[in-house]
Amino acid sequence: MLFQELEKRNFVMNRRLGSSLAMIAGAINVAGFMEFGYYCANMTGNASALALNLQKGALQEGLRALELGGSFVLGAVICTILVNIGHRQRWPAKYVFSILLEAGLLALMGLVNAIRGFDQASFFPAFTLAFLMGLQNATVTRISGSVVRTTHITGMMTDLGIEIADLLDSWRYNVSNEHRSSIKQRLWLHLQIIGSFVVGGVIGAFVYYDRPTYFFLITASLLAGSAILGSITNATAWFSRKN
Repeated sequence: MLFQELEKRNFVMNRRLGSSLAMIAGAINVAGFMEFGYYCANMTGNASALALNLQKGALQEGLRALELGGSFVLGAVICTILVNIGHRQRWPAKYVFSILLEAGLLALMGLVNAIRGFDQASFFPAFTLAFLMGLQNATVTRISGSVVRTTHITGMMTDLGIEIADLLDSWRYNVSNEHRSSIKQRLWLHLQIIGSFVVGGVIGAFVYYDRPTYFFLITASLLAGSAILGSITNATAWFSRKN
């Protein structure tokens, strides 16, 4: 899922990639709110919180919303730098590094939480989660050619509305079966990603409520496992072609 990009990708690849990472993003977003009181993937909400807190004169809360947005952007910047380096160096697994970085930082957070717990006065863990959400969203956006975004549910719902309108239009007017099938595929893709984000949030809430100490270690293991499994699969296919 993390190797073919742009024109080499198909609906099944985008569906698997988007659904799996959206589920993890939904879980992390809910856990972040339960632990720190902030939705670390909701940049629209954070921008609104910034404006509202500035209007009320609550500068510290406004600054925190701004810092969350900055952390999200920084994650996207780091992802793009890694991908661009990978393009220049012709790394076959350039997208895997971003996912492994996300898994590593989640594991580090999990270890800190398991050993000493999070400092409730510190805002750094929330920054870290926002950074990771930006990192993940940029990774999926780049590899899919902007077809999939795992943390940007507002955008995915907008795309869903567009596809519903296009599908209704295709039934009213004479269009080719191929065009109608393409619309249905995109609609189904957006539905699955949105649903996966919600399901991930529900599962994440239950897991975090029951096992808060180990939640980030669990999500880190899932991310690392998917990246490593993809690397092994890709390497096996590459050696098979060579032989």
